[in-house]
Amino acid sequence: MKLLVVFLPLLALCYGIPFSVIPGDNSHYVEGQSRFIWMPDGKGVPHLVDLDEPVNEEILRTRNGANNQYWLYTRRNPKNAQKLVNGNADSVRNSNYNRNRPLKVIAHGWNNDGNSDVNTRLTSAFLDTQDVNVIVVDWRGLASSNYITSSNGVPSVGQHLGNFLVWLINTAGGDWNNVHLVGHSLGAHVVGNAGRTAGGRPRRVTGMDPAGPRFGGNSNALNTNSGRYVESINTDGGLLGIMDPIAHANFYPNGGRNPQPGCWISTCSHSRSYELFDSSVRTNHFVGRRCNNLNEAENNRCSGGSLNMGNDNMSKSGSGLYGLTTGSSWPY
Repeated sequence: MKLLVVFLPLLALCYGIPFSVIPGDNSHYVEGQSRFIWMPDGKGVPHLVDLDEPVNEEILRTRNGANNQYWLYTRRNPKNAQKLVNGNADSVRNSNYNRNRPLKVIAHGWNNDGNSDVNTRLTSAFLDTQDVNVIVVDWRGLASSNYITSSNGVPSVGQHLGNFLVWLINTAGGDWNNVHLVGHSLGAHVVGNAGRTAGGRPRRVTGMDPAGPRFGGNSNALNTNSGRYVESINTDGGLLGIMDPIAHANFYPNGGRNPQPGCWISTCSHSRSYELFDSSVRTNHFVGRRCNNLNEAENNRCSGGSLNMGNDNMSKSGSGLYGLTTGSSWPY
């Protein structure tokens, strides 16, 4: 850590661009202007990312969505994954996949993998509360590259996931009305692309603080064409997450920005989105109030109609911007 503290000011001086030397603190960051930003890995450890780093075309070519892995968890195997292989019907036939149960699909973000906190937490939340199929999408090969390369590969990862889901339901059965896709950060845009590849048929799509850098105004971002009901939970808007409303229902807990209660750095606020979603699946106690505009949402001054944030209700629907207040510790 001492070497890091010495090195970072020298790096800032060399580039002539200021950034915080405190790992995880993005108070320096200006969307669309800043070159450097702190991003957390799957264990929450901040890494300094250069948004001007060149794309690694070789990695993009060899570690694209064709390398996705699909890990199935059910109440019969809540801890030990069964790997489903696109095009291999036996991999599904010999698994615990049950076409009569709802399907939850979880996609992680940058520098994460299938064992990262977002996946283990949400898998447990879903299986503890419902008898469902949970599929974790492991795309670590591409997600472990530099952020620019990983973000450029998001459409491919999502398209392969969408094609896999179409094949799975056509081959092994299932009901699109029982399909819920959830993704964190870059993973939110992965499931957005997957839903559009599947013709917008997934009943629900939830983006947990969809990644902001390089996705503002990007047609490859999560949007309302990704599913029949698309929602976004924004907790680090304008920094690691997108602030603009991109879904049918857009939730802004505590103003949708850093710092979230109990956090003092941006990377904590970014991760809070999936922690809140975890709690919502278990407790369903977050009630958003509709806002007239984004300014009301950012200042948490919304008093319109109510809509619960998150949860796993497959018949949920709604639209607009919603503000709410949460606590600083579990269950928030």
